Amino acid sequence: QVQLVESGGGLVQAGGSLRLSCVASGRTSTSSRYTLGWFRQGPSKEREFVSAIKWDDGDTFDTASVRGRFTISRDKAKNTVYLQMNSLRPEDTAVYYCAAGDRTAVYLTPTSPVGYDYWGQGTQVTVSS
Repeated sequence: QVQLVESGGGLVQAGGSLRLSCVASGRTSTSSRYTLGWFRQGPSKEREFVSAIKWDDGDTFDTASVRGRFTISRDKAKNTVYLQMNSLRPEDTAVYYCAAGDRTAVYLTPTSPVGYDYWGQGTQVTVSS
């Protein structure tokens, strides 16, 4: 079992920045397929992929709407994945969830929530205009 705890959300004005953190604990995976991702769910919207990183080699994936503004990174020593969010927009307002998994499904398709087995409780990000 893996526990994921997010932090760093808050209220920020448009154009501002926030850095989200997700600390993984418990039986974290040593598999080369281990992948961590960020998803978000805005008001009256479905959960959508934001960004993901493969723990082993650091390969990253982003959705087009955040490319150039958000950066995902990981600190192996701290078992933590970060999401640096710059140039925030009101449409970025959402609950942001951290997710982890090591099945083949998540390794092949890190943008889909289907392959992730573990989820955090979410952290609220609100961007005012």
